[in-house]
Amino acid sequence: MDLIQKIRERAKGTKRTVVLAEGHDERVVQAAIVIRREKLADVILLGKEDKIKEKAQGADISGIEIIDPSSSPKAKDYAALLYDLRKEKGMTEEKAEELVKDPIWFGTMMVKANDVDGMVAGAITATADVFRPAFQVIKTAPRVSVVSSAFMMVVPNCEYGANGVMLFADCAINPNPDARQLAEIAIASSRTWKALMDEEPYIAMLSFSTRGSAQHEMVEKVVEATRLLKEKAPELKVDGELQADAALVPKVAKTKAPDSIVAGRANILIFPDLNAGNIGYKLVQRLAKAEAVGPISQGLAKPINDLSRGCSVDDIVNVAAITALQANSTDL
Repeated sequence: MDLIQKIRERAKGTKRTVVLAEGHDERVVQAAIVIRREKLADVILLGKEDKIKEKAQGADISGIEIIDPSSSPKAKDYAALLYDLRKEKGMTEEKAEELVKDPIWFGTMMVKANDVDGMVAGAITATADVFRPAFQVIKTAPRVSVVSSAFMMVVPNCEYGANGVMLFADCAINPNPDARQLAEIAIASSRTWKALMDEEPYIAMLSFSTRGSAQHEMVEKVVEATRLLKEKAPELKVDGELQADAALVPKVAKTKAPDSIVAGRANILIFPDLNAGNIGYKLVQRLAKAEAVGPISQGLAKPINDLSRGCSVDDIVNVAAITALQANSTDL
């Protein structure tokens, strides 16, 4: 069973509710139909019912709840909640009432109010507009103050990681995280791994140095991040600084870090900056013909995931399944 099949199979047992905020997009409506048919989650579409039915192209959507933010009775409650949460930041009652008419804000407030377990958006909305309400309302999970992203990398015919499955972070959001942020990205990544893989995480804090083989301020950042991570989350199996070969290859690990519990068996690779992370995942994706599942948002107190505006129906279904699994994780 491949990773996507595994994620979908595990999502079926979560009984979570996911809101798809962009119900006026045909791909989103078709994805909702698949999610309901495969019982990956209970699904809610936001938008006007007539437009959503038009996008369904005659398919049966009778079992999918449709909510129009502009006329929902819940809008008043969400506006009051938003005002209460943000009034010290200058939010007014009038502005709150106007904001919750927007499906992205409405969906975010549904998550905050525990009326749904997670939200998926971004098929027709810019990433910044998806995450702005999430940052302001949902905020970050315990022990984490930075939102990051991860890719699940599925490398064919590969013995490293978990039979070729590895998590790479951060590959899309933070250009140059400091040591504290790097430690928090690792904590969030361990939660993502556990939610999706249900396996023990082994975290490698990557560098161009292994155990002091090189001296540089960039190495020192990773060393400090590893120290902070062990302090913040002593239950995690983590080591650093490690070069990529020492992290992944048992034979190399025996030479470079023989006493490490992570070296040679890492399944989570934490890159020191966005240059390394973004380049790294794209090289593996193209040269090793790996499947890159993501980006997966992590670090938020409740799951809100962003889509590429070029996403397919399958992409939306997969991200919804991931969202359900994240919501079902108790490691928060």
